[in-house]
Amino acid sequence: KIVPGEPHGYLLGNPNAPVQVIEFADFECPACGQFATLAEPDIRKRLVDAGTISYRYYDYPLPMHKNTWAASNAAACADEQGKFWEMHDQLFNAQDQWNGQATSRPKGKFMEYAKALSLNVDQFEACFDAKKYQPRIKANELMATKRGASQTPTFVIGDKMIGGAISFDRFKALVDSALVLAKADSGKAAGG
Repeated sequence: KIVPGEPHGYLLGNPNAPVQVIEFADFECPACGQFATLAEPDIRKRLVDAGTISYRYYDYPLPMHKNTWAASNAAACADEQGKFWEMHDQLFNAQDQWNGQATSRPKGKFMEYAKALSLNVDQFEACFDAKKYQPRIKANELMATKRGASQTPTFVIGDKMIGGAISFDRFKALVDSALVLAKADSGKAAGG
């Protein structure tokens, strides 16, 4: 059960995959957008879909981004209807249409995306206007800070924390290292 004021990562893939990956990101951050559109499609296809990693996204809204809280709110309201990842992709793909440079009122764009994603638009709007998920977004932000994330995106891959929009190859190398450690740990557990 999801508690509103507790951190909640949006899961992609098998929660019991051998390597757990966490991303702390800001929907309005250009480096996050670059990572989401360039490296992440390969990561999903080659690592998440293959069952190698589970991937959890946590909001880490940075204060200099004027519309990032609204974007996290839109994503959480899409999640309520089972479409977090679709909204996540739309927000990153169209960052230049709704970010703080483009508009001071991003809601209209988010409503367009909700409609394009076949969400129940009335339910989405009611959720968005009520800012229903602000406590969760705040809890995710606090978790990122507590974990020591100092930039967006920041990844936790196994026991390593890496900041910045890294390439697929670098990401995969970190996953491979974490896999070796995971196998060694499970071998120790099995061996007594």
